[in-house]
Amino acid sequence: MTTVSTGKQNPLAAAEAADKRRKLAIQIGVAAVLVALVAAIGIGIAMNRSDTEGTTSSVAQLPATGGSVTETGTVRIGNPDAKVKVRVVADLQCPACQQFEAANGEALAKAAADGTAVVEYQIISFLDRASSTQYSSRAANASFCVAKSDPSLYQTWLQTMFAKQPAEGTAGLSNEQLIQIATDVGYTDPAVATCINDKPYNDYITQVTQQTLSSGVKSTPSVFINGELNQSDAIFTENGLASVIADAAK
Repeated sequence: MTTVSTGKQNPLAAAEAADKRRKLAIQIGVAAVLVALVAAIGIGIAMNRSDTEGTTSSVAQLPATGGSVTETGTVRIGNPDAKVKVRVVADLQCPACQQFEAANGEALAKAAADGTAVVEYQIISFLDRASSTQYSSRAANASFCVAKSDPSLYQTWLQTMFAKQPAEGTAGLSNEQLIQIATDVGYTDPAVATCINDKPYNDYITQVTQQTLSSGVKSTPSVFINGELNQSDAIFTENGLASVIADAAK
């Protein structure tokens, strides 16, 4: 028997078809949500990994050491095997550091020259706020530049820098003035002027400053004798450190 179509759909079949379409739509929607969720998680993981890797790769590295610049970023003057080790943490914009240098700069130079002590200068830059041109950081960069070039002139350069220290709140010395000071002391190598202008140590100085302050250094100058912080009046007494170094050498 041949069934003849009348053009009308069976109501039961239509309901079943509609129900299948609804189930399919729900399944597709759930799958889309899951795909989006997985993608979002993947992106989040990738971003976290990128942030971590960026933090690691952004750690500033000390440009090639040389002269008296050590791997830890100090400027070492004198025999590293000397019995007495003096470490001076200073900021070239710091007025108290200027007073310290005026009182004991020559005593430290003599101790380094005669082999009584090795002196390490940790120049940091937390006083950029005291000038309108980030003088503290630029002067610290200049410290590395001259130390790499010729350590024998470094302490004379340091004394001159403190003697010409700009007042807090001013623009500070310009790069041209920093270059002139270096030249007047005896740093005539053009590489020194280039280094002062290009500031290759800038990021490293920021990092070392943060690390130094985080290590417990509360103020500048901070003077350590064989690893022990010295807070005696000798720091600001003329040639006061000479007797402290002599006692430590016994």
